[in-house]
Amino acid sequence: MTLKQILFSWLLLTFCQSAYADIFWLFREADGSTNWQYVANFVGNILIIALAITSVRLYFTRRQARRYNNELEDIRSQLEQRVAERTKTLDKSNKLLKTEVSEHKKTTEQLQKSEAYINSILQSLPMILIGLNQKNQITQWNNRAEIISGVNFKQAQGEDLWKTFPAITVTPDQVKQAQDDNKIITVKYSQRGQYQFDITIYPLQRENETGVVILLDDVTQRAKNENMLIQRDKMSAMGEMAAVMAHDINKPLTAIIKDIKTVRQSVVDDNLDTEGLSELLEETVIRGQQASSVITNLLNFSASGGGEKIQSSIVSVVENSLELASDVLSITDNLRFSDVKITTDFAENLPDIPCYITELQQALLSILRCSCYALDSIEDLDYKPEISVNISMAFDDLWLRIQHNGKGISLEEQKNLFEPFSQEEATNDGEDRVMHLSFCHFIITEQHQGQIAVTCNKDEGTTFHIQLPTK
Repeated sequence: MTLKQILFSWLLLTFCQSAYADIFWLFREADGSTNWQYVANFVGNILIIALAITSVRLYFTRRQARRYNNELEDIRSQLEQRVAERTKTLDKSNKLLKTEVSEHKKTTEQLQKSEAYINSILQSLPMILIGLNQKNQITQWNNRAEIISGVNFKQAQGEDLWKTFPAITVTPDQVKQAQDDNKIITVKYSQRGQYQFDITIYPLQRENETGVVILLDDVTQRAKNENMLIQRDKMSAMGEMAAVMAHDINKPLTAIIKDIKTVRQSVVDDNLDTEGLSELLEETVIRGQQASSVITNLLNFSASGGGEKIQSSIVSVVENSLELASDVLSITDNLRFSDVKITTDFAENLPDIPCYITELQQALLSILRCSCYALDSIEDLDYKPEISVNISMAFDDLWLRIQHNGKGISLEEQKNLFEPFSQEEATNDGEDRVMHLSFCHFIITEQHQGQIAVTCNKDEGTTFHIQLPTK
């Protein structure tokens, strides 16, 4: 209890005790009578004081209540404002949420469509597609794989590849190599005359899980079509070569017939010039040997066709081609190959290259023939025909350059130089056939996987550039 409460209790107890003795003792007169006027005044004063105290307390209580009410109103206003702001924030959040939900639905639909589209692409691929995890268990298995193997995806999923599809031509070592090296592996598998597959194995990385995808493409028909195109180009080139060879044979034979007619006429006229006839017959023998060399070369080429590439010295091939040109080529009555100055520049330590020797010699012979026709086109008494042959190494490839100082090749002629010859282009005595090198282009690019190009300028003349791989 507080001190105020203790004091109030003591006064009340004292008053009660006094009242119990004589409640009006304070208002008695000397004669013992009670002055009720005093009693009434005293009680009234007490009541007034009590009412005053009560009024003061009520005033302060009301004032405090009013202050509390104002505070409560402020709190309520603040709460209402906060509720309004919160409601506004929630409305905005709800709108954003609805927008996000709508966008999420659209994104989900797009993802589903994309997934369906990608799955449709994978299933529609005209090749076998197989996905494997790190344990070589099947994770992807498209329709083509189902058709070839006879096993559907539900049966194949999660199973070992080689237990599910024992006939597959991919080995576990190849798959392991692709995973270990993290590189794409390409394998060509073929059964001669039956089928051919291009197999691609490439690793996938997805977080901690790795796997591979195997693509098996049946290229049998494509390979057949490519072979047919190559065969067609080869036959076209062979036709061009046969026409050129026929022209090479026709030239000496025409000269031989002309010489024989001259001899016969001399015999008929009985006008024999022994020395002149001897020179004429000697020339006839030379032209006959030349025609025989052309036929022998053609027979050797026909007999050599096909087979496997042989490691051979490019220097030896070039030298043999130059000797063959001396025997075979006689462009016109004015120029023979033996009249042309030949200079050679061969680098040292040239590696042997895999090649078809006879075919490569025929390609070089075609270039030398084309060069001779260009040399014969220059009409100048002081002109000296020259052909230079250079062999060097660059960027792990062998480069052969044949250059002559004869008539240049125009840009228009360069465009068609390596195109197959057409019958409509024939003009003067087969020269147009000689100026086409499609046969040479076929041998260099298709049979030897090399490149051939030609450049021409006034200072250096015309140069044929041939690039041949050393492996």
